[in-house]
Amino acid sequence: MEEQFKPEETNDQNRIIPVNIEEQMKTAYIDYSMSVIVGRALPDVRDGLKPVHRRILFAMNELGINSNKPYKKSARIVGEVLGKYHPHGDGAVYDSMVRMAQEWSMRYTLVDGQGNYGSQDGDGPAAMRYTEARLQKFAESMLMDIDKETVDFQLNFDDSLEEPTVLPTRIPQLLVNGSSGIAVGMATNILPHNLTEVIDGCVAFIDNREITIEELMQHVKAPDFPTGGIIFGMEGVKAAAHFGRGRVVLRGKLTVDTKSSGREQVIITEVPYQVNRDNLCDRIGQLVNDKIIEGIAHVNNESNKKEGTRIVLDLKRDAIANVIINQLYKHTELQTSYGINNVAIVKGRPRTLNLKDMISEFVEFRHEVVVKRTKYELREAEKRAHILKGYLIALDHLDEVIAMIRASANPEAAKDNLINAGWGLDEIQAKAILELRLQRLTGMERDKIKEEFDELMKLIAHLNELLSNEGMRYDVIKGELLEVKDKFGDVRKTEITYLDNEVRIKDLIKEEDVVITISHLGYIKRTPASEYRQQRRGGRGAIGGKTREEDFIEHLFVASTHHTMMFFTEKGRCYWLNVYEIPEGDKTSKGRAIQNIIQLPPDDKVRAILDVKDLKDEEFVKTHNIVLCTKKGIIKKTALEEFSRPRQTGVNAITIVEGDELLEAKLTDGTSEVMMAVKSGRAIRFNEEKVRATGRGAIGVAGIEVDDENDEVVGMVCVNESEKASHTILVVSEKGYGKRTQIDEYRVTNRGGKGVKTISVTDKTGSLVGILEVNEKEDLMITCRSGVTIRMPVIGISEQGRATQGVKLIRLDDEDEIAAITKMEEFQDPAQETAKVEGVPEEPTADASEDNATNPDPSPSDESNPS
Repeated sequence: MEEQFKPEETNDQNRIIPVNIEEQMKTAYIDYSMSVIVGRALPDVRDGLKPVHRRILFAMNELGINSNKPYKKSARIVGEVLGKYHPHGDGAVYDSMVRMAQEWSMRYTLVDGQGNYGSQDGDGPAAMRYTEARLQKFAESMLMDIDKETVDFQLNFDDSLEEPTVLPTRIPQLLVNGSSGIAVGMATNILPHNLTEVIDGCVAFIDNREITIEELMQHVKAPDFPTGGIIFGMEGVKAAAHFGRGRVVLRGKLTVDTKSSGREQVIITEVPYQVNRDNLCDRIGQLVNDKIIEGIAHVNNESNKKEGTRIVLDLKRDAIANVIINQLYKHTELQTSYGINNVAIVKGRPRTLNLKDMISEFVEFRHEVVVKRTKYELREAEKRAHILKGYLIALDHLDEVIAMIRASANPEAAKDNLINAGWGLDEIQAKAILELRLQRLTGMERDKIKEEFDELMKLIAHLNELLSNEGMRYDVIKGELLEVKDKFGDVRKTEITYLDNEVRIKDLIKEEDVVITISHLGYIKRTPASEYRQQRRGGRGAIGGKTREEDFIEHLFVASTHHTMMFFTEKGRCYWLNVYEIPEGDKTSKGRAIQNIIQLPPDDKVRAILDVKDLKDEEFVKTHNIVLCTKKGIIKKTALEEFSRPRQTGVNAITIVEGDELLEAKLTDGTSEVMMAVKSGRAIRFNEEKVRATGRGAIGVAGIEVDDENDEVVGMVCVNESEKASHTILVVSEKGYGKRTQIDEYRVTNRGGKGVKTISVTDKTGSLVGILEVNEKEDLMITCRSGVTIRMPVIGISEQGRATQGVKLIRLDDEDEIAAITKMEEFQDPAQETAKVEGVPEEPTADASEDNATNPDPSPSDESNPS
């Protein structure tokens, strides 16, 4: 390699220069690589375009194919680009133009295509002789002011024409549409963003040059893909914003629907960016055939141009949708990661850029464009003002000018005579006067010339002020950016999901009270509490959930969207779920199967739910217990701390003996009194201290005696010392009767006893179905097996003794029964309706004697003879 090339002795010896082959290879390769880097593969930081895209847009502009003009054949455009500016293959040019017209490839398309431009399923476009194109209005904003000497031009490949080195874009194209390319020794992958967010970021940068990247990310939150999807985690996005390199994980968007047959469907409505929908369907089918994913019965791509993406996966009857979805994310392109590598050409050299760099480079380029445009407009205005000044001089000496021109032998002599007439005219003005049409000599035309001259002088003063005032120039840039935002800005297509270790997602969720319902067959949903209007007791109620004939709403309670729900199953397992993760539905919707949200076995069922404000609050966790009771009267107390570390698969909360089921769970502070009630109408009251704390796996101890095989515990309440004065015990029977009773009417005993009568159970009242501790500021919500729900103020339910049967709370249809009761904070709605009681006279809200009047068969008190 060190030996130099030694040519043979020839007559042309003096024309041959010996060189070192190693040096020659190195130089040639560097020249080639820089040519590829600068002239082909990497975008310019200023207009965000590679040369081929810039040449296509410029050629279309030169052809006059604007958004308000007819389409032209793509072959005509490609020929123009090839012949004048881009001496490469026609395929490269046409493919680039097609991509600029595909709404699934570009966040904001630059070319308006007519004809077959391919599809998201991988179909190619028609040949260029069949398709047509014109510029989009969006692209016209990138070419605006190109004729005002705002950018430098260079000679084309054969030095016969000039082409722009950059477009004077008003749009931050590099961030908005992104770019990807592989050069020599380097590559770029800049992801698309939302125009509204990017312009807000640019304006924020103009207002504060010292703005941090964290503050910029308040505006430019994350990439925004043309095909939507969900960004899963922000760590990589933040890294890219700070350092120019990162990684973003994108997931497709799915919904779960239930068919009329009861089977569930997973419907994919958005796929990740650049994912081929047909290939995705084929991949899912292959995974099903290979038994990697089990539970999918059928896959069908129902996507079309009008409705967009729709891939339907029919699930088998026993399949759990949540499990299938996680397998799809794991094994298919439904979850895809993209490497971010923000490399662009800055001042002729490749450079890795962070978010602030890209915005600052664009803003500074816009400043250069505004300065050059202002200088051009000033020159043009001064030229025109100079000529108009000559016109005004000529009109002031009109007769002399006409005589002088008539006396001149030729135009040249006339021009010289005007210059030498002593009126201060120069050659340009004299030429303009000689070319003046006779109609401009009328009085009205003179006024128009004077008016135009005055306007031009104002414009010149404004342009001079603009050139001398940098603040004004940046105000112009801001104004133009906000104009673009108003014209083309839209909402985000891609959602952002933060991982638990990145941000408290609760901070992003609006805090509000919601009603959570769980049906007998295990369907769960949350509904804004405001959807349930208040009614007087005895009303007919409102439909609170559509269910199948054999289904009814079993659990109904109220919680804040910022809280954590703890679900206790009849087999004694505990699961966790944030309230905001529970799917939202309206009052009449069925909801989602709970097995698809938490990993609940098919043979288990949720029995009790606890609403915990914050499991990460150490002081709260250490001072509270969970008290559990079973249908057979077993009670157990365990420290909340043992449940403070959620697991996806759940934990064992209590060991349930054969034939028993977990019924209720309550949160206590260690000083509460426990009350348990049984179906036959008895209740017991004892101190929480009587139940010693045990671990999660323990069985528990006896809480109330349950003798009869048909009898069972229906509820448990835990009352704090501070709540005794303001709270009463509310009991409701299955036929719609209920009442409130003072807590102190129930004497304190040891746990494990029979208890005392809490309601007089008759055929008319039916068995006891629920017990609650309530105050007069709360509302009672009753749900029937038919799905009817009624909400009423607690204060409207009268206080009575333990042994009475209570008053009619809700009028039930034949064969209907009360399924569940719960309480919620009272709120007043001016638009609330008050349902009139059918066949039951309205009573004053707190008059026990009148309530007893509507209760024709009260049982005698059993104070003297407790059960």
